[in-house]
Amino acid sequence: MLIDYVSLVGGLVVLIVAGDVLVRGSVSIAERLGIPTLVIGLTIVAFGTSAPELVISLGAALDGLSGIAIGNVVGSNIANVLAVLGLPALFAATSCNENGAVRNSVFMVAITAIFIGMAFHSPLSRFDGTILLMLLALFLWESVRATRKHRAQNGGAAAVADGDGDEELPFDEVEGVPENVGLAILFIVLGLIGLPLGAHFTIEGASALARNWGVSDAVIGLTVVALGTSLPELMTSLMAAIRGHAAVALGNVIGSNIFNLVAIMGITSMVVPLQVPPEVLRLDLWAMLACALLVLAFAAFKVTIRWPSGIILCALYALYIFVVFQTGKVA
Repeated sequence: MLIDYVSLVGGLVVLIVAGDVLVRGSVSIAERLGIPTLVIGLTIVAFGTSAPELVISLGAALDGLSGIAIGNVVGSNIANVLAVLGLPALFAATSCNENGAVRNSVFMVAITAIFIGMAFHSPLSRFDGTILLMLLALFLWESVRATRKHRAQNGGAAAVADGDGDEELPFDEVEGVPENVGLAILFIVLGLIGLPLGAHFTIEGASALARNWGVSDAVIGLTVVALGTSLPELMTSLMAAIRGHAAVALGNVIGSNIFNLVAIMGITSMVVPLQVPPEVLRLDLWAMLACALLVLAFAAFKVTIRWPSGIILCALYALYIFVVFQTGKVA
């Protein structure tokens, strides 16, 4: 069993590192090509930071492990709200008063509801994938439109940093972008090699552990794999909180959750139909919807998440993990 743990943990580490170097290299090349910062943030960085979830879900689906493929995304969205918002609040108060947060939260809730409707007409087909990718295009178009409007109203791009900046935050958080073209290309190559390699070992370890622990593949996808692939978002939010920029957490969570559903599930279901496990239909989809509604409430009421709320969010996540393992045991 030790080799299974090494495979899982090692695979997740490779995924996270590969996704990071891919983003850095891609951003460096994009800057040299004169691609606008907004476009870089909305496409290269957003897709790059979601790359671990994408390769895990796609690889698991191709291996016939739809429980891991879907559980990874659903579990990541739950972890993003309860853990990624909860843990940073233990270090610094997180303001939910960002411009654009309500609009994007409403979109996230709508996407979540649409995805749940699709899941209950399982399997997720190429038609479902097409719809999800069209919603992704709509989200990107609306983000560009809203940001340009905000810039026009506030006298230029500098205003974005203090306003409707949730679309740009992912780019602002990218550090260590290589200045040398050769190094940037090397980063991209290493990322492209590391992602599928890390996914292979993660999936192998996760499926083996599911058998050893006597639980379904979906349980491992919803918990261990989902939390592992959410580590980039968690570490970004934690470091931002420690540096006094805790407000980054909300935009980080909303953007990640939207991309997980429309991009990752859209691309994966376009490649191979996904059968949704019964246990996910019974509990986890509704937990994901409840988390999306919670984020909307935080944004609508401009809540400041302080340490007592952070403790509650973390406790709810621990409770969710416990319930998933208790209800996901294979007979």
